[in-house]
Amino acid sequence: MNRLRAWLWVAIATITMIPFALLSLVIGPLSFPRRYYIITRWTRLLLWLLRVICGIRVEVEGAEHLPQHAAVILSKHQSAWETFAFQAIFPPQVWVLKRELLRIPFFGWGLKALEPVAIDRSKGRQAGSQLLEQGAERLSRGIWVVIFPEGTRAAVGEHKRFKTGGARLAAHTGATVVPVAHNAGLVWPRRSAPARPGVITVSIGPVIDSRGRSAEDINAEAEAWIEARTRELEAKASGALA
Repeated sequence: MNRLRAWLWVAIATITMIPFALLSLVIGPLSFPRRYYIITRWTRLLLWLLRVICGIRVEVEGAEHLPQHAAVILSKHQSAWETFAFQAIFPPQVWVLKRELLRIPFFGWGLKALEPVAIDRSKGRQAGSQLLEQGAERLSRGIWVVIFPEGTRAAVGEHKRFKTGGARLAAHTGATVVPVAHNAGLVWPRRSAPARPGVITVSIGPVIDSRGRSAEDINAEAEAWIEARTRELEAKASGALA
């Protein structure tokens, strides 16, 4: 039954993506806030369907830590869930992602309308410069920047080394870092559809002041908090699901 519900959700998500993608092609002249509002109606629809069809709900803790200005979010990456759910949790944002995603028909069209920080990973140091340049420009406009420092999705219980790109952006701009942990992988594992009903807890940690600090120090502090809090969330949720 869970599998049938998951594939029903996937089918609806795919079908509804098409009109939003086509819409994104004609709203280019609008300001970023208006484009963002329109396109992210789709992701909010997906979250609602996820709750109604699959029984997956969301709880957010630590929202009081969110600053009033644009910041860099460093987050755990376990599934496809956080790539759209964060749009309903945090202020208007862009993601740091590989440029190839913008070439995907329909999905890439909508993604491009949201002005992501799209980098060419094959360029090495030049990719790092793209991150700093584009990320700083977005932050200067009051747009938050979301980075998954592991670079790819990690399975529940797996720890991948945090890359320093997000911390370097924060050190470069003086932007506040918001560390985020969650346990989405328990109900929606990587490389799969939503697996089973449950509650995803998103934990927002105390902000990290980047001013006058090295990227290595910022990254280490964020990684330590995110990994520790993730283990706590997973342990608590695993007990509830057992």
